[in-house]
Amino acid sequence: MQPQELNATTTAAAHTTMLPLVLIPATLFALLLYVLFTVALPWTFSSPWIPSLGIDFRVQVDGLAAQFLLLITGIGTLVFVYGAGYLKGDPKRMRVFVLLLLFMAAMIGAVISDHLIVLFVFWELTSVLSFLLVGTHHEEESNRKSAQQALLVTGLGGLFLLAGFILLSEIGGTYSIQQLIARTATLPDDARLPAALALIFVGAFTKSAQFPFHFWLPNAMAAPTPVSAYLHSATLVKLGIYLLARLDAAFSDLPFWEVTLVSVGTLTAVGAAIQTVRERDLKRILAWSTVATLGTLTMLVGLPGNGAALAVATLFFAHALYKAPLFFVAGNLDHGAGTRIIDQLTGMRRYMPWTAAAALLAAFSMAGLPLSFGFVAKDALTIAKAEADVFMLVSYATVFVSGVSVAVAAIAAIHIFWGRDTIPREVHPHEAPLNMLLPPLVLVALALVFGLAPTLVDPLLGAAAHAIAPGFDTAAVDAAYDAGPVITATLSALVLGIGIYLGWDRLHALLDRVRVFDNVGPESWYWRKLKFLPRLAAWQTRRLQHGLLPRYLLVLVGSVTLAMLALLWIAQPVWIWPAWHTLTWPVAAACVLIASAAIATLFMRDHLVLLLVSGLVGYGSAILFLFTGAPDLAFTQFAVETVYVVVAAAVLVMLRRGGPLPNAAQPEARLRPFALAVALAFGAMLTALVLYTAGLPFDAALSDFFGAQSLSAAHGRNVVNVIIVDFRGIDTLGEISVLLFALLAALPLLRLAHAARGRVT
Repeated sequence: MQPQELNATTTAAAHTTMLPLVLIPATLFALLLYVLFTVALPWTFSSPWIPSLGIDFRVQVDGLAAQFLLLITGIGTLVFVYGAGYLKGDPKRMRVFVLLLLFMAAMIGAVISDHLIVLFVFWELTSVLSFLLVGTHHEEESNRKSAQQALLVTGLGGLFLLAGFILLSEIGGTYSIQQLIARTATLPDDARLPAALALIFVGAFTKSAQFPFHFWLPNAMAAPTPVSAYLHSATLVKLGIYLLARLDAAFSDLPFWEVTLVSVGTLTAVGAAIQTVRERDLKRILAWSTVATLGTLTMLVGLPGNGAALAVATLFFAHALYKAPLFFVAGNLDHGAGTRIIDQLTGMRRYMPWTAAAALLAAFSMAGLPLSFGFVAKDALTIAKAEADVFMLVSYATVFVSGVSVAVAAIAAIHIFWGRDTIPREVHPHEAPLNMLLPPLVLVALALVFGLAPTLVDPLLGAAAHAIAPGFDTAAVDAAYDAGPVITATLSALVLGIGIYLGWDRLHALLDRVRVFDNVGPESWYWRKLKFLPRLAAWQTRRLQHGLLPRYLLVLVGSVTLAMLALLWIAQPVWIWPAWHTLTWPVAAACVLIASAAIATLFMRDHLVLLLVSGLVGYGSAILFLFTGAPDLAFTQFAVETVYVVVAAAVLVMLRRGGPLPNAAQPEARLRPFALAVALAFGAMLTALVLYTAGLPFDAALSDFFGAQSLSAAHGRNVVNVIIVDFRGIDTLGEISVLLFALLAALPLLRLAHAARGRVT
């Protein structure tokens, strides 16, 4: 077979392998459309998952969840089609597509879950899968660091989110989101609610790249373009906003909720818009503009009123329809021109006409020009601001962010494709293949259709807005419409955007000289903390992993003592002193023997004598067991203690005959006061614990169960033996296995000791 035929056969086989993967999201999308047209929302389903913990797999699909499902499956289908061309020849292509399928399943699970714990499970799965996808080409250090940063930031936020969910469920008495919304009236009465919401804010802000956690998203552009288009424009980064929008129905009337979201969202949007101008890489420009849009969405969730809910739903949809195509365009440029740096890209329409058309239509919508779906979103945003009567500063901020969006759209469409082709090139640009052109063209065509006929998506947007604000009234929003503010805002953003676009290079040079935020901003904090961790670990290792067994034991016993004393102090126990008149002389003698032997061990310097004296502690314990109703345990203790002392003494005698080991530790000739204090504290803690437990009421349920089942179920009259051998047989087997493994591990050590002794002699 000729090489050309072999390549053709390999390509055909690869396409055949990819076809089922593409059909999975396409089938889900088609099925979702069919069900949406045939079954009325909402859809609910519940099935027990972990009944012992009260965790059910509860599904709630309303307008907001349906909108996200359409984005997840619809754009996911186009991402798979695009990725088949973009990743052609990449040996990691199959890995990427399998991870994308798993990520899609995790996103679907997150948006349909009505149980907070189930939602959290899927939430964390998206973080882990995002880490794997961003680090696709992990052989490059920059990719590894970007993936690590995304995981650390979003993973840490997930821990805060879990704490917030647990606290919120304690306040509301349920883990169901819908039930929490139904109990809205009683939630603000609990003083713990601000703390729960603050924890949830941290989780949502880290996932959706809000200040001060915004820096991870542009760095995640190290991922392949299909991953960036899917995760970082349409799905993953909107999951935090989705959660806030989902909970908005319960907390929208709280000043803490409104002030926090409006403030953080506005600050994020303005800061990201400024950072956009500092970039020259098209993907990073699009990433920072995405952060600005996410900030705008957060601000809108915090605004009161029906108009804000409609604006959130509309901007969710519009952003996905214009930002995903622009990421596809960036990938086409990387594929066809070999670069994404805007300084090296001008006049590309001559070489990539179809990509230029997709970029122009997507930029048309991103700029919010009339007759585009982006204009519909900007229209809804203006109405929301007017209805909520926001501060003038917030209004100015949104106009500035819109102006930067216009400038970014002009960079992506005009500067790159319609400028003069005056830059010398090492690689002759060429148009992308059909499967890389079809996805962006389909999305921009949909945006154009919905812009010309927004009534086509009005039912979906209205249902999503109703899910965010249950009191949503379309008539009230229509009545609030005023063309004047909309036209003014559009013209202001357009004029400002044209000015930023024309002065982009000068603004970039000016901002590039300002390094204050690079040195003191959140990202600099992240890197400093990351560099500090190895130094902290090294210091802890030197302090704790010193190789001295007595110190290890001291730290262990001291830590347990402090922890138990703290728990006893928190429990405020009721002390029950023993009834001394019931103390028999054998028990008293056993206690005296145990105490005397324990004290005597402190003064023994010879290892053999120390072993024999410590054995008296075991014999005293056996006597105590014998006269307190446990003769079988006493005889076991006698046997084990005797065997242990005899064997250990024999080993010590044999070691002595062989001479001293090199570097062998010698017994200390003095008592150590600190160690003595820790030992006394440990003994006092155990005494206090025994006295405390003695005061607790005895629950005989377990004793009665074993007593009743010992003969009938295990055919044994000795309850203790039956428990050890039958009811806890696996535990006993494990203990025997541990002893066996310890013996096997000790054999090489004994051989080494014997060999070392031989070398010394």
